[in-house]
Amino acid sequence: MASLYGTEGRFSEDLTARARIRDAALIQFAERGVKAATIKSIAEQAGVSPGLVQHHFGTKDNLRKACDDRVIEVFLRRTTQGVATGDIATPEFIAALYEATPPLTSYLARAAVEGGPPAAAILDEFTAGAEEFLSATWPERFPSGSPRARDAAAVMCAMHTGVIMLHDHLARQMGTDLDGAGTTRIGLAMADLYAAMGQYMASGAGRQITDAVTEYRDHGRQ
Repeated sequence: MASLYGTEGRFSEDLTARARIRDAALIQFAERGVKAATIKSIAEQAGVSPGLVQHHFGTKDNLRKACDDRVIEVFLRRTTQGVATGDIATPEFIAALYEATPPLTSYLARAAVEGGPPAAAILDEFTAGAEEFLSATWPERFPSGSPRARDAAAVMCAMHTGVIMLHDHLARQMGTDLDGAGTTRIGLAMADLYAAMGQYMASGAGRQITDAVTEYRDHGRQ
């Protein structure tokens, strides 16, 4: 799958006008916020007329909904399909995913910070997808529909969204802009951390922590 973008942030010529407008809106909404972005600024970003933007989407709210759908399609549906088919383990799938995500990451970060019903709807979709993944992968640990599965999915969504929201902070700490292939440093660090924490929580000390937290939950401070 080719990148959505050409060099230096310019749109690839093979995108349809509708897709170019949507992707321009992703950039404008991320940079300026939904309220401050205008049909005119989005049209200029896409290299089309304001009339064409209105022809394809009608209103700015419809454009925002299209951006939300794109975020969910790439971050949730495409990833879920990749897990189901095993394609997510291939270099081609990972390359396409990383090439498609930069504008989506910026848009999602801005939406999460601004809050409101649209952001909540996206995060609810992500949480539901995480719960489905956990229950399908570890059904005994995370029974479908159980509070344990819902809690784990909510925390998983919050952790990953937090990484997106703190992208600039991570770039400063890691000493790089984390653009392009540099973004893989986040994914690799997350995988390394998950592996290490899994080992620690399976150790004697980790089990003791879990037991202590469980006891506090069940009995409270005496």
